[in-house]
Amino acid sequence: MRADAMMRRNIPLIIPMPNAPAILTPDAETWAPDSWRARPALQLPTYPDPAALQGVLEELHALPPLVTSWEILALKQQLADAQDGKRFLLQGGDCAETFAECNSPVISNRLKVLLQMSVVLVHGLKLPVVRVGRFAGQYAKPRSADMETIGDVTLPSYRGDMVNGPAFTAEARIPDPRRMIKAHARSAMTMNFVRSLIDGGFADLHHPEYWDLGWVGKAELAEEYQRMVGAIGDAVRFMETLSGAQLHNVNRVDFYTSHEALLLPYEEAQSRQVPRQHGWFNLSTHYPWIGMRTAALDGAHVEYFRGVRNPIAIKIGPSVNPDQLLRLIDVLNPDDEPGRLAFIHRMGAVHVANKLPPLLDAIKRDGRRVLWICDPMHGNTEATSNGYKTRRFDNIRGELEQSFDLHAAAGTRLGGVHLELTGEDVTECLGGARELTERDLERAYRSTVDPRLNYEQALEIAMLIVRKRGHIASA
Repeated sequence: MRADAMMRRNIPLIIPMPNAPAILTPDAETWAPDSWRARPALQLPTYPDPAALQGVLEELHALPPLVTSWEILALKQQLADAQDGKRFLLQGGDCAETFAECNSPVISNRLKVLLQMSVVLVHGLKLPVVRVGRFAGQYAKPRSADMETIGDVTLPSYRGDMVNGPAFTAEARIPDPRRMIKAHARSAMTMNFVRSLIDGGFADLHHPEYWDLGWVGKAELAEEYQRMVGAIGDAVRFMETLSGAQLHNVNRVDFYTSHEALLLPYEEAQSRQVPRQHGWFNLSTHYPWIGMRTAALDGAHVEYFRGVRNPIAIKIGPSVNPDQLLRLIDVLNPDDEPGRLAFIHRMGAVHVANKLPPLLDAIKRDGRRVLWICDPMHGNTEATSNGYKTRRFDNIRGELEQSFDLHAAAGTRLGGVHLELTGEDVTECLGGARELTERDLERAYRSTVDPRLNYEQALEIAMLIVRKRGHIASA
């Protein structure tokens, strides 16, 4: 369907079709940005006012895109390099962005952590790092239940600021389509600020002090990191002395955005055709992914994803089997395009040793090109005795270490890591360098949905990756 036709059409309510076909076809002629509406659509809200929803989607479609097609294609090439072991992907950010935290301190602190982690990885792995922020659009979240009950009151679940509000009131929990406009605006603000920082020299290796987080102080890991940065700075100055000129390629870095493309009406409205390129691009983000709850082969999300040219990823958990993965590849990457498809495995420290190897073996045996990424966060969520949703750092570390070993044993390559983290001084995950306990969670638990790694825990993960990859390479 062409863009002008999309503007004129009457946009219906989100109602899954009961008799949707069970098998998808990769034939591009059968796809349009709205063809997902003929498939079972999970994890989508029901908006009470269809006319308001239609008006918002038409307004969204008229707004400028957030990213460009050439940025998307550049990222796809870098991900193809990661598939071949020539780069390593670092993807990280908040579990769910909030409108209230779209401000310069939060955005710059998140960027600082990702830059520091990438320096650790570049220094230790001796590889370029693909930097992808889990931000500028991560405003919608899947939920395990449609409704939430507190005491005698039952209300719709909070699904992220793009859908409804976190306050436990009937008014806040009503899905409001105007929130999509607010999410687009805040995503644009975030992107603009990040681009301005990067283009202005924020990522310049000549000035790593720009990345310091004021609250960290003299933490042990921070001191180790500073020693590493000092060594890199010495190397840069040495090379500049030899060449007699400044090394300008250390002044800036490439940075890309990603989010779970959960709210399909929003994604559809930002799907565009562009001059001198064939096909369709999702221009709300560089790198959309499908969550584990919405990755059904006959589902609306897979149908939407098969038609856009962005690189895409799918979260896979312990319940998935090899046949499902192979069929998803047939639909989502039938031409075996380099850099097109990634699988983000999130099995949990308890299950990864049993559940991951059959998947690795099947994909390798079939000769399929995918980028394997480890998400050691989502499979390790638990509730504490004092009612907090948390993750134990030992389990996060354990799943990541096992994943490296399992890939090495299978003859495959773990090409990236996907983390929920923040640059704020939070206490949401247990353990780590400061050995946070359940009592520490009460001090600074700020997440509205899932627990995140703080600065020290994130930096510790980066150093762990370096040590683990080095150990495997020398084995």
